[in-house]
Amino acid sequence: QWSRSHPESFNHTRNHATHLAPQPAIRAPVRPGSYRWVKTPIQRTYHCSRRSIHIPPVVYLAPLTFGGLLVGLYVWKCFMLVAFQNKIIYMPGFPPNSRSERIADYAGRQCGDIAWADERTEAADGTDLAMAVATIPLPKGSRPAVASAQGHPKAHVYVLYFQGNASSIPPRLPGLSWVLRAVSDNKAVDLSPMQLTFVCLSYRGFWTSRGRPSEKGLRLDAEAGVEWIARYHKQKYGDSSDVPVPILLVWGQSIGCGVATNLAATGRLPAGMPISGLLLGTPFLSVKAMLEALYPQKWLPYKRLWPFLRNHLDSESNLKLIAKTCKENGKKIPFVHMLEAERDEIVPREHGDVLYQKCIDLGVPVLRETIPVAFHNEAIARGDGKKLAANAILGLTKRALDR
Repeated sequence: QWSRSHPESFNHTRNHATHLAPQPAIRAPVRPGSYRWVKTPIQRTYHCSRRSIHIPPVVYLAPLTFGGLLVGLYVWKCFMLVAFQNKIIYMPGFPPNSRSERIADYAGRQCGDIAWADERTEAADGTDLAMAVATIPLPKGSRPAVASAQGHPKAHVYVLYFQGNASSIPPRLPGLSWVLRAVSDNKAVDLSPMQLTFVCLSYRGFWTSRGRPSEKGLRLDAEAGVEWIARYHKQKYGDSSDVPVPILLVWGQSIGCGVATNLAATGRLPAGMPISGLLLGTPFLSVKAMLEALYPQKWLPYKRLWPFLRNHLDSESNLKLIAKTCKENGKKIPFVHMLEAERDEIVPREHGDVLYQKCIDLGVPVLRETIPVAFHNEAIARGDGKKLAANAILGLTKRALDR
């Protein structure tokens, strides 16, 4: 093929790679009528693929970036709530000095001369637990409350107390001491001379107890408290025929209500130590119901995470199990006394309504009272709350004796 020489003409395309082959000699005209041999490039092209990245318009870049961050934070928050739910539900380190509190810091006038002793016990899994224990007499109308009862009484009342989800036992002792004095100084309820031992159990991880709190661990802690009461009763009175009848009352406050109903429903109790009464202060239905009550917003993920809960504290289901078990085994159903705060800002009043109606439907004997002008954490701190708690203990004791 004849062509004019164009040494600078190279065809470069976007999606082709150009390879120059050896240049053969071709005759090209130099001037009209004359020719000479020159070399001209012959192009050979090879097709090759190239990946392309689609870049959206700049106007979408900022919304997509921030939207992705929000979705990532939302998912991360859900994961953290599920993974660290024990840390969120149980707060043994709040306030910061709660683990360094001592009974001696509140002894004396703050506790109304009630002598509290620091006792230890061990759960079934070997966890060391702390307790605060006090014993007072219950003679009718006698003073002072710290006097010791003489001889073997007809019965011995034990109150096992479960606290809320924060703080420790020592700061609660002044208020509980007031309740004990009101019980001991009672003149309204006719009771024969006896003694009352008040046992404040510190959950694992709380105060000076070892371990880390969880619902499974708290079940073992509650059983350990009853085991300690059974050993104490046997050491105190022996195995004689005139041993006083043990009356076990369980008092749960706030989250302690779930621990108390767990113990009554599925707890392994020693022989001869049945639960005669439940005192539920500011009770709630379950952790799942509390998630729905505290976070009702549709865009929040908390109430949708209940399938991943490891802590249920389901008092509603426990009441069903208590009634069913007692009826099947021919045992007496423990009396339930509910104390609610009138201005409770945490637990909705509907939870108390459901629990009360559930007790009636199941045939569980129940009494419901409201502490006037009290918020959730003021239920026992206010004077009216202390009076109602003292009357509840006396009422449960009287009903247990009449049975």
